[in-house]
Amino acid sequence: MSADTTTSGDGPVPELRERAVACAERLRDADRVLLASHIDADGLTSAAVAASALERAEIPFETVFAKQLDEREVARIAATDYETVLFTDFGSGQLDVIAPHAAEGAFTPVVADHHQPADLPDGVPEPGHHLNPLLFGLDGASELSGAGASYVLARALEPSDGDNRDLAALAVVGAVGDMQATDGGLSGANQGIVDEGVAAGVVEEATDLLVYGRQTRPLPKFLEYASDVRIPGITNDANGAVEFLSGLDLDLREDGEWRRWVDLTMSERQTVVSGLLKRAIASGVPASRIDALVGTTYTLTDEAPGTELRDVSEFSTLLNATARYERADVGLAVCLGDRGDALDRARTLLRNHRRNLSEGLQWVQNEGTTVEEHVQWFDAETRIRETIVGIVAGMAVGSSGIRGDIPILAFAEKSDEEVKVSARGTHALVREGLDLSAVMREASRAVGGDGGGHNVAAGATIPTGSREAFVAEADRIVGEQLS
Repeated sequence: MSADTTTSGDGPVPELRERAVACAERLRDADRVLLASHIDADGLTSAAVAASALERAEIPFETVFAKQLDEREVARIAATDYETVLFTDFGSGQLDVIAPHAAEGAFTPVVADHHQPADLPDGVPEPGHHLNPLLFGLDGASELSGAGASYVLARALEPSDGDNRDLAALAVVGAVGDMQATDGGLSGANQGIVDEGVAAGVVEEATDLLVYGRQTRPLPKFLEYASDVRIPGITNDANGAVEFLSGLDLDLREDGEWRRWVDLTMSERQTVVSGLLKRAIASGVPASRIDALVGTTYTLTDEAPGTELRDVSEFSTLLNATARYERADVGLAVCLGDRGDALDRARTLLRNHRRNLSEGLQWVQNEGTTVEEHVQWFDAETRIRETIVGIVAGMAVGSSGIRGDIPILAFAEKSDEEVKVSARGTHALVREGLDLSAVMREASRAVGGDGGGHNVAAGATIPTGSREAFVAEADRIVGEQLS
């Protein structure tokens, strides 16, 4: 990457680029590489960026995915005959498991991740090929995602006559899918990647309405489901959304069908936004929330208008609908350009994913949460899939009947022996000292499990029957962090 691209608010971070070059050299020296990645939107785009870069560098590789990189999974990887393993969007938080295998010569790890690194066992050296923004003064929760780390590596891997800047499009999808577009847009090194994507002609950055579904949803549904900023009489009100649009003196139908946001002219969009702002003010929506209606949006210019792939937010949701239902192969194929069978299958999975999220959110709102002194929690057991319970928890924070001023812990059954825990907070709480990565790691290990992640969103796996002790420990740690 160029010297002015991999940046934080304080300026360039050349050490990050230098580490990427060292990692790239290791990969070039390998006869073949095992590429292992996480399964969410950031993990899929991380794998796609890395896979594209490896293929262009003519480095043979195989790709595998895992929901969790635990001791069992690392042992399986160590048992393969790959001498070099590239971990993307995980690996840092599992260095304590990976490093002993590396020290024994089982394989050489190359890690491109953005999660909090784990402490190493005494006497075990840290792997030398570890690319993580947190090691170089960048916030891995907001300034560079896993896909972003893979992109930095991809730029270091490009041949002298090549250019991997087109992969910035996938890196932006990963960052937005990882909830890094805070305060209306991406920042830090993420913004540098956006700039490279714009320069390469694959990303378009604009100021627009920050509502999901700009490309695909008919206008009434577009506004009805706009839950980030709740406007009484429109949000979650189908008739109210239609009445609002019908009163704008605009021709918003075509051949009897409602148009989509992407179909509107700039003048028409301004009229709709002006009407929304007036309704929000009249309804007493706080000014801070009204400001969140408009912000920076990202469009992938090579994708067909009106499709889920054109809008970065919709693309990331489509990807979440694949790997979280054991079809990471479908999501990866879409990322790598399959617009035929893989995209059709992904769209089918997306419809199922949306239904599951809606039902899960409704269940949480109906059941409510149990509120402790510093956290709130719910136990979905088998009612919500453990692969999406974290998404549901994030959607629930601050929604109808659910508090938004304390973190939320969500439990779901993973197996007869294990329970998945997902934790979600807010960036306001992070500014007050919340670090859910530390909470999940420490509270889970206190009950015989393990966990980690980011300060604003993290996860863990704990033994069945340990929920009560886990909640008590998590509540205590959060209390200390926010005291």
